[in-house]
Amino acid sequence: MISYNPKEWLSFIFQFHKADTFRKLFPLIIIVGVYTAIIAYLELHYFTFDKDSALRNISVLHSLLGFALSMLLVFRTNTAYDRWWEGRRQWGSLNNSSRNLAIKLDGLLAKNDIANRAFFAAVIGNIAVSLKNHLRHKFIPEEWSNVEGYSIEQACASKNLPIASINILFKKLIDLKQQGILNDTHLLLLDNDLRVFSDTIGACERIKNTPIPFSYSVFLKKFIFLYVMTLPFGYAFTLNWYVVIVVMLIFYALASLELIAEEIENPFGTDPNDLPLNKLSDGIRSLTTQILQDEL
Repeated sequence: MISYNPKEWLSFIFQFHKADTFRKLFPLIIIVGVYTAIIAYLELHYFTFDKDSALRNISVLHSLLGFALSMLLVFRTNTAYDRWWEGRRQWGSLNNSSRNLAIKLDGLLAKNDIANRAFFAAVIGNIAVSLKNHLRHKFIPEEWSNVEGYSIEQACASKNLPIASINILFKKLIDLKQQGILNDTHLLLLDNDLRVFSDTIGACERIKNTPIPFSYSVFLKKFIFLYVMTLPFGYAFTLNWYVVIVVMLIFYALASLELIAEEIENPFGTDPNDLPLNKLSDGIRSLTTQILQDEL
């Protein structure tokens, strides 16, 4: 995710960041410009229509279609942003529950119980890191903290490493209860945070595995394409050669909205506008480690 100052207008206007849709759309913008120039040349030099011709008045149709298209793009953008924000909310819940669990364990475990404190710090951090990699369909061994009873080889073979990490955490709590270190009241106190872990993983998987319906996405792209491709026919007579610039700008605006929606509808990837999962997961691991090792 890109960090920026929203007040720096000049840098936004005159710089083209790698996340800017202009870079991605530039080849298509040029193609649209060439196509528009060809249509404008033919209409201005070879085709003759009287002032009452339907082709001359097609701009009325474009006005009506433009309103419908704008409504569709608003819905598309809002839907994609809702998915992005829901993903951020879920990771906020994961951060809060990780911190709360670490604080509770810090109070329940003896200060000299270094082994158990290190175990829980590692597992809680592994839950966040493994969820990040699970959503990106990969596993990075260097980010995995080894824990007792679950080697890195087992982690590599796991089909759902975040759930496996929660399972390890739960079994350890049961083991501590059997040893008399924790009791039923303590487990009840910790239960809510464990449930939030599981709910967060499920919610993130739902967002990841449920894309925008294919038919809707295809229809919107076709609508934008047909709308832009017919613009030169309606405005070449009134705008003359300026129609080339106008159509290119309209295509850039409409296609950019669709491109932005495509990028943020899956907020767990590595695109410039996706959620900063590396930063969030590292922050969870660092904070829980500090709490359980009394380094705050």
